[in-house]
Amino acid sequence: MTKPTPEPSSPKTPKPNLSDQALSRLRAEAKAPYRGVRQFLYLAFAASALIGGWVFCFKVLAGENLSSTVLSLALQVGVFTLMVGLFRWEQRKP
Repeated sequence: MTKPTPEPSSPKTPKPNLSDQALSRLRAEAKAPYRGVRQFLYLAFAASALIGGWVFCFKVLAGENLSSTVLSLALQVGVFTLMVGLFRWEQRKP
C-alpha cells in the first residue's frame, strides 16, 4: 500500500488584529517615515529663527554694529522663510 502524498499547504497570512485607523496610520508612516518628526523640527527651527530675528531687529533699531547685525538678521529671516516653506511643502505631500 502506498501512502497518499500530502498536498503542499499554501502559507496563510495572518489577519492583523489592528483597527482600520491604526492600519492606515502604519501605511502612512511607511510611505513617509519620520514625517511628524520633520514637521516638528521645521516648526522648532522656525520659532528659533523668529526669536532670533526679533532680537536682531531690535539691535538694528538700536544701531548696534550694523554691518554684522544686518547680516545676522538676514540670516534669521532666510532660515525662517526656509523652514516655513519646507513645512508647507511637507503638508502638500500625500
